[in-house]
Amino acid sequence: MDLPKRKQIRLPDYDYSALGAYFVTICTHDRRCILSSVCRGDPCGRPSLTLTEHGKLVEQCLKQTKNLYAVQIKPFVIMPNHIHFICLIGQTRATTRVAPTLGRIVGALKSLSANHCREKGLTGSLWQRGYYEHVIRNEKDYNEICEYIENNPARWVEDRYYPL
Repeated sequence: MDLPKRKQIRLPDYDYSALGAYFVTICTHDRRCILSSVCRGDPCGRPSLTLTEHGKLVEQCLKQTKNLYAVQIKPFVIMPNHIHFICLIGQTRATTRVAPTLGRIVGALKSLSANHCREKGLTGSLWQRGYYEHVIRNEKDYNEICEYIENNPARWVEDRYYPL
């Protein structure tokens, strides 16, 4: 039986512990809407996000991961069934030999948040296997992604992760 091959999303020969900015998306397992809810917000119709208990734990873990690895994680948004964030790996890091890669940073975030959510009663997996990442190559790319993250709640019903 031939198993389907997973699509390679990494840039070949790219050092993911290098200084730079990375856009990351992580989806919940089976795209369950357990992190937040998107509600119609103010009278102008701008939506607001209300984090669930699990979403609040994920937010805390984003901050913990930032401190653990001396990286910046901003901006970020916690949607009902996925999160988006930019991870900035700066110069205040260990040598390349011991500097964690983006994969290790994301892995730590996923593990830490899943463990905390299980402690609070989550059954099953919190996150799907893998994640999406994009190396941000210039300021224009960075600004477009920041705008995308900021406007994500307003476009929730058109989002590819919106449950039908």
